[in-house]
Amino acid sequence: MGPIAMVDVDTAMRASAYDKRKRARGGSGDKEEPKSRELEPFKPDEHAVKEVADAYSMWLVILYGLGIALFMRYVFMPTTTEPSRILWVLPVSLAATVPSLHKLVIPSRYVELYTGGNWFRACFLFVFSWLALTFVLSNPPLSDIAPPTTSNGIDIQEADGIIDSSWGGGEYSLEIDRDEVHVVMGLGVADNIEAETAKVLITLTHKGNTLILANDTAGNLTDAMTLFEEQNSGDWLRGNETSLTRKVNLGPKVTNRAEDIPLAWDLGMLGPGTYELHIEMSESRENMGPWEVNEWSKDWEIKISQTG
Repeated sequence: MGPIAMVDVDTAMRASAYDKRKRARGGSGDKEEPKSRELEPFKPDEHAVKEVADAYSMWLVILYGLGIALFMRYVFMPTTTEPSRILWVLPVSLAATVPSLHKLVIPSRYVELYTGGNWFRACFLFVFSWLALTFVLSNPPLSDIAPPTTSNGIDIQEADGIIDSSWGGGEYSLEIDRDEVHVVMGLGVADNIEAETAKVLITLTHKGNTLILANDTAGNLTDAMTLFEEQNSGDWLRGNETSLTRKVNLGPKVTNRAEDIPLAWDLGMLGPGTYELHIEMSESRENMGPWEVNEWSKDWEIKISQTG
């Protein structure tokens, strides 16, 4: 009789626990053979028909979007006097007519192949086509529907007595430590093309007294342009614009594009109070847009408070 193999209790318990876990997972642990999957046979005729249906849909919605863009630019926009919400709400709403247009134009044997995904892609392509052509038709060199505006609000030069400043929400706030400070205000005139031809009207009102700062085309405001150039570009209170890497100084934040017209005015000695600044800019573009005159206006405030 040979020797009897001895198994310690701990080993036996571990083996029993492993066996229970294996049975709980579904049996002996032998891997089941994966079930074979049958591939559906490729049907070239059906595939070709679906490709034709998709091609019909693509060209239909592209032409539809281009047609709506031409209609809005040359038929509808001339009946309005200024940019309004209807100019984009109406075309976007027409995306709902895309499925009906398919059923009206495309043969039914192709339409019945379309699914919800087809309708979604068709609506998206329609909006994109309309938007792309509208952008081309509404900007130079074909057109100019955007009025002239300020480049980036207004700014004020540093001066003795100004201890703090802020700009936002159409309000320029100055905090001073004396009764009056010398104020030089600057801004830039920006437009898509020929900013120098923009008509500029700027007034400053305080306690019922109105001072006309400008009432001419931007290109004729030579004194204001000269005064801006005479200022130290680093002394504008809002600072300079820098490149994304912050290594290149692009010029004052208030106006730093070469195409813009920089202007500045010496407002003299100003004390605490609220000064109302009214700015109007307009342009006339013959054969460059649906409207005879593009206009823009803003009312801002310069608020000066004294501390100490």
